[in-house]
Amino acid sequence: MTSIGKLSQALENRHAVVLPTETVYGLFAKALNESSVDLVYNLKERPRDKAMNLNVSSYDDILNFSKNQPDYLKKLYKAFLPGPLTIILQANEKVPVWINSGLDSVGFRLPNHPITQELIAKHGPLIGPSANKSGQESGKYFNTIMQSFDHEVLGYEDDDFLTGVDSTILDLSKEKAVILRQGAISKEDLLSVVPELNF
Repeated sequence: MTSIGKLSQALENRHAVVLPTETVYGLFAKALNESSVDLVYNLKERPRDKAMNLNVSSYDDILNFSKNQPDYLKKLYKAFLPGPLTIILQANEKVPVWINSGLDSVGFRLPNHPITQELIAKHGPLIGPSANKSGQESGKYFNTIMQSFDHEVLGYEDDDFLTGVDSTILDLSKEKAVILRQGAISKEDLLSVVPELNF
């Protein structure tokens, strides 16, 4: 298994690394470096019109890259993050066009794995789409993932930590909240904590 020091160095050198979240493996790289993001798009063979999320390490990070946040955002954050929830908000001018494909919104993710959290805190924000070729099943098995990328990237193996269930994607960028992907957290889970969510 690759040490956290080597993974940290790889990120610093604009490479991509495979890291576990609480759901599936992600392919992580420095979000504010265009060449790092290009590498991930190329490795995944991902269409350029599919935007990336920002993996961050704090509530302040979310505020730093978004605007017009709903009043209940802090309550949502405290209840579900870090965890299997991606929150989409209106992007501010700090979000590079190579992240959100020119959209006016951007997604935020705080994965709940200690190694991944440590690397995001040090090098973030990071992009971290699922570690697979675009259109294929999300990456749940480390060795299979490394083979699919021809061992071109370093990674951290922790298959047993993963649930294999994707994160729920909650879009809060418009007047009404929309669940774009139903994952580990249900609409009922969200409303039980934040009844002011307007679906």
